[in-house]
Amino acid sequence: MLIGALSRRTGVRTHQLRYYEAQGLLKPDRGPTGYREYGSDAVTTVAQIRNLLAAGLSTAEIAAVLPCAAGPTPDFEPCEELAETFARRLADLDARMTSLAHARDLLRGFVEVTRETTPAA
Repeated sequence: MLIGALSRRTGVRTHQLRYYEAQGLLKPDRGPTGYREYGSDAVTTVAQIRNLLAAGLSTAEIAAVLPCAAGPTPDFEPCEELAETFARRLADLDARMTSLAHARDLLRGFVEVTRETTPAA
């Protein structure tokens, strides 16, 4: 299928599909006219990419784990390298969440102080 058909089947814009290709995540063939031609497995691959992006993985991390993915969810074979990649990303997300919670608490305090010191109109 051509890139437009893949875009319609996956709901992913063509420029994003080209980006995935540039990152080595999608590997279309080139037809005689030079157009990108995707196999039917590209729909599943795009679903895997989208789910892994939603989980917070970078495209570089996705490139490393994508060969081990099966199904659109995706499912993975048990593998120490994958577990380490996922655990590292999880630790990063936990740290970011802690940092965001701290920033939220500070801002909440700033709002309260500002409301207390602002004269009523």
